[in-house]
Amino acid sequence: ILELTFSFWCFLRFDEIKEGDVVRHDGKRSDGYLEHIFKHAAKELFGMDVKEITYKALKNKDFQEVTLEKDGETVLRFAAAYGFRNIQNMVLKLKKGKFLYHFVEVLACPGGCLNGKGQAQTEDGKPDKALLNKMEEVYAAIPVKLPETNVHVQKMYQDWLEGMDSKKVQETLHTKYSAVNQTASNLDIKW
Repeated sequence: ILELTFSFWCFLRFDEIKEGDVVRHDGKRSDGYLEHIFKHAAKELFGMDVKEITYKALKNKDFQEVTLEKDGETVLRFAAAYGFRNIQNMVLKLKKGKFLYHFVEVLACPGGCLNGKGQAQTEDGKPDKALLNKMEEVYAAIPVKLPETNVHVQKMYQDWLEGMDSKKVQETLHTKYSAVNQTASNLDIKW
């Protein structure tokens, strides 16, 4: 589903989009994939409808956790890590085998994409909080529509991807990872 939004926009030509066709995923800002994936996973894996999620700030406001409990046991543990400091800490925990998360949403900019260097800043490079708030309001006003119920996404699957479970879907929207042998180099970054 993560890939659907990107593929959806690549599939449509901008001159074909009408005002009512613009939709967004769950979440209140540009960093809302975690919310959408969390709700979808809760429903698909555990049969639980999650209406609202609660973020718990851990070491700072840019590293937050979301959990789902069922029968007193934590069954889903997601995190949002924004900014290079938090990303670096996340990589260190991964290397040490102390990483507890099923899904992590990673954004390079502290505060998320809308707070990034090319976004809501004054000419002197300081955050423009009024502009940031306005951008969040405009984004939140766009209707939420699940990708699986979107007629354009369904058309993309039918016409371009040759069906929901086709080989083309697997090749286009999925990836596989395998271990890479590390070579010693002066350019290696030691996090």
